Amino acid sequence: MIICSIYKSTRKDEMYLYLDKRDQLTRVPEPLLEMFGKPLHVMDMPLTKDRKLARIDDTEKLLNDLKEKGYYLQMPPPKEDYMLDLYQERPETGVR
Repeated sequence: MIICSIYKSTRKDEMYLYLDKRDQLTRVPEPLLEMFGKPLHVMDMPLTKDRKLARIDDTEKLLNDLKEKGYYLQMPPPKEDYMLDLYQERPETGVR
């Protein structure tokens, strides 16, 4: 079991960074931090391979990434196609 710190991105909606609480941000590569924006701490939680998480299917992969790379990046879910087509017929001029 490890204590996992979870950070939210200020640049990408629904992007999260999972870290070992002991290491904090020290093992995260600088280019990733630049893309991620200023990390906002969301919470800390104990993490085991049996723990179920909402949008992470493979908790074992998360734990392996934390050990090997020092972080796990949770990408935003894909946008639904029907949401992208809502405003296809919007006017080209005027208020949008």
